[in-house]
Amino acid sequence: MTEDTPADASINPEDGLRYWEGINADDNGMLGGFAYISKVDLQGSRNFLAKLGIGKKAGLRRVESALEGGAGIGRITQGLLSEIATHIDIVEPISKFTAALHDKPGVRTISNCGLEAWTPSEGTTYDLVWTQWCVGHLTDAQLVEYLVRCRDALEPEGVIVIKENLSTSGRDAFDEEDSCVTSVGADSSREDSKYQSLFEEAGLQIVRMELQRGFPQSKAVTLLPVKMYALRPKSQNT
Repeated sequence: MTEDTPADASINPEDGLRYWEGINADDNGMLGGFAYISKVDLQGSRNFLAKLGIGKKAGLRRVESALEGGAGIGRITQGLLSEIATHIDIVEPISKFTAALHDKPGVRTISNCGLEAWTPSEGTTYDLVWTQWCVGHLTDAQLVEYLVRCRDALEPEGVIVIKENLSTSGRDAFDEEDSCVTSVGADSSREDSKYQSLFEEAGLQIVRMELQRGFPQSKAVTLLPVKMYALRPKSQNT
């Protein structure tokens, strides 16, 4: 791949699936060996949703229906969404990851397919769509198509949240190990400006964004910055 070749041009879905099939179905596997960041990550997400008026505390609202895209073992479904949503639909291509989720409280449906192949069931709408650390397996065009499907399935006051690593290299970066342009703890991700342009292309506007805080850093381990974007259709008021 040359410097002029788009990072997403190297994405190979089969390589990505092969990588994840070999990963353990636990937090350490989902987080690339960084299971210890899960608690801080979930609290940062909880705080972000609270600023959008969503949460379990007094003065915040619960939601009726939520979707977790790229759910893995349901770390976020069980650690965050189950606190605030009555019904949760899950999209995750690796069936061994979702095997233990079928009887979990709040889980309504599980779709074992990639985000690029997922479409919402007819008549199903969402108050909240949460997608984290997985859209790097989609090409730019696939990500826009996914976001459009999410947008069209939103309730009038619904919100889409994308939470992902940001590239610090000045360009989108590809990770050959798991065939994606974003990976927890790896030097691969899209740039902030790329995400914003793809959101725009999908007919979405950013109503809130902020960086995740509190991840431990050391001389031995430096994690990429992680940013949360709350999105709504352009036609809606912010």
